[in-house]
Amino acid sequence: MRDRIQHALETTLAAANIPGAVAVVGNSAGTLAEVAVGTKGPGDPPLAIDDLFQIASMTKAIASVAAMQLVEQGRLSLDDDIGALLPPLANPQVLEGFDDEGKPVTRPAAGPITLRQLLTHTSGFGYEFMSAELTQYRQHNPAAPGSLASLNAPLLADPGTQWIYGISTDWVGLAVEAAAGMKLGDWLDRHVTGPLKMADISFAFDDAVKARLTPLHARMPDGNLVPFPVHFGGGESAEFQGAGGGLVGTAGDYLTFCRMILNKGTLNGARILKPETVAEMSRNQVAMPAGRMSTNMPGLSTDFDLFPMMDCGWGLGFLINPVEGPDGRAPGSLAWAGIANTYYWIDPASDVAAVVCMQHLPFGEPATVEVLRAVERAVYGR
Repeated sequence: MRDRIQHALETTLAAANIPGAVAVVGNSAGTLAEVAVGTKGPGDPPLAIDDLFQIASMTKAIASVAAMQLVEQGRLSLDDDIGALLPPLANPQVLEGFDDEGKPVTRPAAGPITLRQLLTHTSGFGYEFMSAELTQYRQHNPAAPGSLASLNAPLLADPGTQWIYGISTDWVGLAVEAAAGMKLGDWLDRHVTGPLKMADISFAFDDAVKARLTPLHARMPDGNLVPFPVHFGGGESAEFQGAGGGLVGTAGDYLTFCRMILNKGTLNGARILKPETVAEMSRNQVAMPAGRMSTNMPGLSTDFDLFPMMDCGWGLGFLINPVEGPDGRAPGSLAWAGIANTYYWIDPASDVAAVVCMQHLPFGEPATVEVLRAVERAVYGR
């Protein structure tokens, strides 16, 4: 398998003009392959297996596990009005449009927001880079990235009515903090990443992290990549630990998290979740297609649909493909990605999980997705 993955990366990275990537694969019993190909950027040193990446939205699944631990303990409820715990969400407003002066027009939402809706991206919250309406709203209500004010935004639809990818999981993180009485990172250290010995996963962005961090690059119109020193968690000025995208870590540590899911909530003697909780997180929770996203900022992200020939579902933190994927993963596999082109999937039926990390923008370029697909074919021997 390792040789197949190596060949797949070498071929597709060169075709996509991507300097390097790390891919790791495992099953419930252990790690099966670790491959690092290429460099940290044009002219940069070679990538190493233990280099750090901004995993961005791959943070969401980890934060979702934290929330479900508190659901198990009865300290969070999936279906109660989350506004009782998070007062800023007590009276949600839906963006209706803009008046003649361009100012936002909102109305009260038809119902409350629940933790289940936040976990499934059916709360109505969106992202500015996927919504021209939210971009226009932010022009009248400016907020710095990583600030609490950046989370004060109207809904794009009534709760429970649409799948809209957005800041929902950041609110999940704040719900964890409110219920647990501690910072999200502290909860993870004590109850998720710490017990799993995921030593390099954290919200830290200090000099030690920066020294090991794979630099972020952005693609220019001429196709070349240039340095793009942005931290998706807000950097040193962040006012909250972003459950939606603030973690930095290694591909190997994230594989450990995936293997815990494969093992139904336990790994190496640490019980993180009950098996029935993992089963619930892995079950489709939505009545509409999930995972399809359009871009409002093409330099940041392309339009994205990992499975364009099928209507995917969404669990409590994961994309779910209902039928076999074109490159080998079985029906019911769990997956998602991070905006800097980091990807993972967890295939319980085949007892395999994989993580593929690159570090450039825009997210979801077709040639970049082909890197992921080629690794998947190599994993399944196709």
